[in-house]
Amino acid sequence: MEIVLALIYGAAIGALAHFTVPARDTRGAGLGPIVGAVVGCAVWALLTWLGVTTASAWLWLAAAFVPAAIVYALLPLLARIRNAHDERERKRLRIA
Repeated sequence: MEIVLALIYGAAIGALAHFTVPARDTRGAGLGPIVGAVVGCAVWALLTWLGVTTASAWLWLAAAFVPAAIVYALLPLLARIRNAHDERERKRLRIA
């Protein structure tokens, strides 16, 4: 049942990242929270399947820091990709 905490924390980190990472006009408001929640749940599930119990601090630290690292690395990358794609489309359509 504690996996819900990882889901909530990941979604909260993703929401915070949406508003703190530049170029938020290039992505939807739900992308950051969804990515954070999925990564948080995946990390929690993987570590519990590997035998790490909730008594271990490693599970809690990983569930806190891995989603933050992934979301804060992914959102700027997606913004750059989107901007490059939009620029190519403008040139292709001759509206740039």
